[in-house]
Amino acid sequence: MQSAYEPLPYGLIVLAEGLDPALDIVAVHGLNGHHEKTWTTNNVNWLRDLLPSDIPNARILSWGYDANTHSTSQISGQYLYDHARTLVSDLCLKRRLTRALIHSEAARRGALEEHRSIKLSTYGILFMGTPHQGGSGVHLGELMLKVASIFVTADDKILKHLERDSEWLQQQLGQYAPISNDFVTKFAYEMFPTRIALGKAIMIVPQASAFVPGATNAEPVAIAADHLNMVKFASRQNGGYEKVSGQLQLLAEEAPEAIGARWEEQDRIRKAPAKLKEDFTVPFSLSGIPETENFVGRKEELAKIKEAFQGDGSQRTVVLLHGLGGIGKTQLAVTFVKEHRDTYSAIFWLNGKNEDTLKQSFAVMANRLYKEHPSSALLRTAAEAKDVDQIVVLIRQWLSAKENHRWMLVFDKIDNPKLPGNEDPQAYDVRLYFPEANQGSILITTRSSRLKIGKVISVRKLVDIRESIAILTSTSGRVNLDRGIHIVVLVQGFYN
Repeated sequence: MQSAYEPLPYGLIVLAEGLDPALDIVAVHGLNGHHEKTWTTNNVNWLRDLLPSDIPNARILSWGYDANTHSTSQISGQYLYDHARTLVSDLCLKRRLTRALIHSEAARRGALEEHRSIKLSTYGILFMGTPHQGGSGVHLGELMLKVASIFVTADDKILKHLERDSEWLQQQLGQYAPISNDFVTKFAYEMFPTRIALGKAIMIVPQASAFVPGATNAEPVAIAADHLNMVKFASRQNGGYEKVSGQLQLLAEEAPEAIGARWEEQDRIRKAPAKLKEDFTVPFSLSGIPETENFVGRKEELAKIKEAFQGDGSQRTVVLLHGLGGIGKTQLAVTFVKEHRDTYSAIFWLNGKNEDTLKQSFAVMANRLYKEHPSSALLRTAAEAKDVDQIVVLIRQWLSAKENHRWMLVFDKIDNPKLPGNEDPQAYDVRLYFPEANQGSILITTRSSRLKIGKVISVRKLVDIRESIAILTSTSGRVNLDRGIHIVVLVQGFYN
């Protein structure tokens, strides 16, 4: 048992300094793990005793944190989000450079600029039996009890995050997928079931759960061991060690050059000639957006939208137009931006029918921006990028610039949002495509009554017969239709 005076096994410890190190390898244990014991068997800690000779130019570190889910003494009071932020902070202190990764992506310039550098400097990730999609169907708290068999009290704050239907877990998966192309990812999974109580065995993290859905630049790695032993290697001859070491050697060989190129690009962007006051204006255009020539009615809804967007964009405003298909949401949005085009420095229309069309809209946006501002190094990088996920990241960065807050984004047709209970693999979370900075104006159209973002304005059927007759007049080209009793009866039929 740990004494009251023994230092807690938390934070970063250096297992191997490396010979003229060019990269860091950081090991992070899992639930109920330990920064030493997790990686040790038969008194062999493979991170300290085996790996340094295979990758001599790497500094190897292990990070410990309070991940106890069952204990008779202390219980972790931190959520996984807090642990991730602590990991980034510890790495910054250790490295002293210029979410883990998700939270590093969210860091802004200023006090947290060094946090963002961790993501920029991360080349590869090797997940070892990580339950990205939750456990195997058994409650993880119960499973941990069966595996350990000696734990008595329990605090399942962390475990609740890792249940298969955990909303928090789905949000984390949704945040990782868009940035996954920034890293080379290896997903290692156990091949053998783990023995639990009464001689039974179960796959704690099945192969399907070990992967992040939608992750790009990724590769599976099968480890011939159960969940408890897939990260413990007693010798170089262990088949699991050969695989893990081999994968790490490949990453270590590629990482220095790739990360060096990233920082060179970052420096080039920062050193680009800056104007006294950067111009963020873009001429108004709705090219390719279908619109009616004579939009009538909807004065009440237009007034509500205008009222919601009263600010100057320095604080983000989100307005959601909800209504049935064909009710006129898109045309209402088109009419609003046309009437208020002079209020905004730039207006961009994004087709959100599905995630692919949305990303392509960002690519079109990047080309349009670069044509207007060819001196911008950031926009040139976005326009020349071949990967749409990288384009999205760069455009979100441009929209987050401190003085650039008078823009409007219109996310049209967000009809299949990623929400609890929606198992459609095509569903996605539109918020992941919002700029990082809490600024600007965002208008969303959707058929989903469950999507609740910002101020919701319902778009309903027209209730004024005169407005319906005006629409009929506009589309037919005929005049004085309101004088025909048959026309009035026809229009009234739509309200019965």
